[in-house]
Amino acid sequence: MTDSLARRERAALCDLAVEVGPGSPTECTGWTARDLVVHLLVRERRPLGAAGIVMSPFAGFTARASRGYEKQEYDALVARLRSPGGFFVLGPVDRAANTFEYVVHHEDLRRAQPDWAPRELDPADVDALWAQLTKGLSFFGRKLPRPTVVRRADTGDTAVAKKGTDPVTITGDVVELILFLFGRDATSGLVFEGPDEAVAAVRSADLGA
Repeated sequence: MTDSLARRERAALCDLAVEVGPGSPTECTGWTARDLVVHLLVRERRPLGAAGIVMSPFAGFTARASRGYEKQEYDALVARLRSPGGFFVLGPVDRAANTFEYVVHHEDLRRAQPDWAPRELDPADVDALWAQLTKGLSFFGRKLPRPTVVRRADTGDTAVAKKGTDPVTITGDVVELILFLFGRDATSGLVFEGPDEAVAAVRSADLGA
């Protein structure tokens, strides 16, 4: 495989976006496929708009950039999204910043479809996702309300998402663990173990960005 996982997930998301159409629902509350495509374009191609995604003082720039894209034809927007823009044209930047972004948003679109099912990624891709997850796990687990450990279902490898005694252990496929930590509800096969009250708190926590 010559293309990175980030590039392949981008292509798959774009293919699915064309297939399901602009009005298709997603797992991002209130967003259609068009909204998702616009979000990704703003994030990559409008620096001030991208800042507004994470910093409220810049939210006006995000809204204006989004409105500009919303006026454009959907298929043209998807075609533009197929190629990285801005600093994301650089392979290392694309891999660091877009691997999770496109895996998660591809699943947001996939899992809003009535016939979705979990998919099996290449083992090398799964290992790469696990390595990236564990490297940034203190950040990805920052909103967890209780000490938490994540465990790969396939290998049994573990990593600490939030330090503390009597942790909750979440076992599952790597993609499912990532989706859970990104605040997604449409996960499959996760097993939670630990003190009942702590498990309930972790399962019900709002972990979205």
